[in-house]
Amino acid sequence: MSGFNKVVSTYQEAMAGLSDDMTIIAGGFGLCGIPEGLTREIKEMGVKGLTIVSNNCGVDDFGLGILLKDRQIKKMVSSYVGENAEFERQYLSGELEVDLTPQGTLAEKMRAGGAGIPAFYTATGVGTPVAEGKEVKQFNGRDYILEESITGDFAIVKAWKADKIGNLVYRDTAMNFNPMAATAGKITVVEVEEIVEVGELNPNEIHTPGIYVNRIIQGTFEKRIEKLTLAKN
Repeated sequence: MSGFNKVVSTYQEAMAGLSDDMTIIAGGFGLCGIPEGLTREIKEMGVKGLTIVSNNCGVDDFGLGILLKDRQIKKMVSSYVGENAEFERQYLSGELEVDLTPQGTLAEKMRAGGAGIPAFYTATGVGTPVAEGKEVKQFNGRDYILEESITGDFAIVKAWKADKIGNLVYRDTAMNFNPMAATAGKITVVEVEEIVEVGELNPNEIHTPGIYVNRIIQGTFEKRIEKLTLAKN
C-alpha cells in the first residue's frame, strides 16, 4: 500500500498481523453480507483461541462455521445459534464459550465501541439472565442495565463497493451489522465486490467513511442461500 491507497492484492496481506487469542468483529447476518474470503483466510492461517463477535456463526460448512471444525474459536459473542449444528453441539457440551447477547444490544456494543463510548444503559434484558452481574440504574422510573461496548483487534467486513481510500457502500440488507463492525476494529479489513477510483462514489451514498478502513481486497462471492424454500405446485 502507498499513500492513501488501501487496496491489497492477496488475502495474506489483508489479514497480516492476525494471531492467536485475538478478538475479531465480523459483519454479516446469517449468510448475508459475510466476508467469505477473509473467513477462509483465517481458517488457512490456523490461528487459535479466537473470540469472534458476530450476530451468528454461519452454518456448519460455510461462513464463520468453518472455523469451528478445527476449534479455532474459543468464544462467540453473538445473538443466535441458529442453523449451525456444530455451534450448538460445542456450546451445549461446554467446548465453546458463548456470550448470548440481544441482537440490538450487540449492534449497539459495536457502534458504541467504534464511537469511543465505553458503556451504555439499555432496558433490554432487565429481569433476565442477561442482566446477571450487571449494574442496574433507574431512569424515569424504569430499570436499565449497563452494557460495556466492544472493540476488536480486527474487524472483517463485506461491502458492495469501495474506492481506493476505503469509502464504502453496502447493498440493501447485506448492510446489516457491517457498518457497526467496520468502526469497532483496531484494524478493519473490507472485502468488496467492486473497487472504483476515488471520486466515482457519490458522497451522499457512502455508508462508511474511509477513515475507519485499513485494508481493502476485491473478492469473489458464492452468496449461498442459507435456507431455500420453494412454493408447492
